[in-house]
Amino acid sequence: MALAVARSRRRLRSIVTGPSRDAARTRGRPGLRYLPGLLVLGVPLLLALAGPLFAGDAGPRGTSLTTGGGHWLGTDFTGRDVLREVLLGGRSVVTVAVAATALTYAVALPAGFFCALTRRAWLEEALMRPLDVLLSVPSLLVVLLVAAAVRPGAAGLAVVVAVVGIPDAARIVRAAGAEAASRPAVEALRMQGESWARLALGYVGRSIGRTLAADIGVRLTGAVYLVATAAFLGVGVAPDAADWAVMVDRNRTGLAVQPWATVVPALLIVALTAGGNLLADAALARPPRTEKDR
Repeated sequence: MALAVARSRRRLRSIVTGPSRDAARTRGRPGLRYLPGLLVLGVPLLLALAGPLFAGDAGPRGTSLTTGGGHWLGTDFTGRDVLREVLLGGRSVVTVAVAATALTYAVALPAGFFCALTRRAWLEEALMRPLDVLLSVPSLLVVLLVAAAVRPGAAGLAVVVAVVGIPDAARIVRAAGAEAASRPAVEALRMQGESWARLALGYVGRSIGRTLAADIGVRLTGAVYLVATAAFLGVGVAPDAADWAVMVDRNRTGLAVQPWATVVPALLIVALTAGGNLLADAALARPPRTEKDR
């Protein structure tokens, strides 16, 4: 009883005097939780986007896998400057992974929303069962089979990575959206004659926003993994291309002699995936409750 009275007094005081200083400080800086993810993700993104502008012209090649000699990060397996290769090698990894993730959701969101909101079970089965068949095939195997038939470039690799990610993403959207679509609010909106787009985007989409934020972080990590693995196997890029994954593969034999040629691009790939997941976690975090919200 005493606790309830004290809480009531605090509420009355907050109404009269306004929100507390701590609450105002918390609400005034809600974006601080995104700072760690932005710092981690910002380094590889900045290098990928702006690195080619500062790479300069290729100078004369030096001795393979050596340090010093005017090369800040040493030379790679062909004698090229590692720093220049790092500045040039991020754009292919980042653009293909981001494009593949965007293409995945461009298909998975409409398909998942349609299956969650449709009342025709046979139509839902007809749409989801082919995706289940594709889901049963390992992603890397699909990439290798496509590479055996054709030689996909960067755009083709993005499409292949997107195709193998669509079934899983569509199932997650469908499962999360089905729960939201079964709520009485959706039935009320149907009775009011709301359009399918309004139901899918206006209500169901907002209801599963936190689930989608978490899945986007995981999906981007998976896309980076597939793109890097494909480049590691020589799919989609030339064997001597300026690419972070190719650098890890080609220079790993000299890891004990010249580690920077392998460690630096590997750390940038790790930062790219870790930063994306940190941002997704920050989007999922609920803002701290204040006394006024209780």
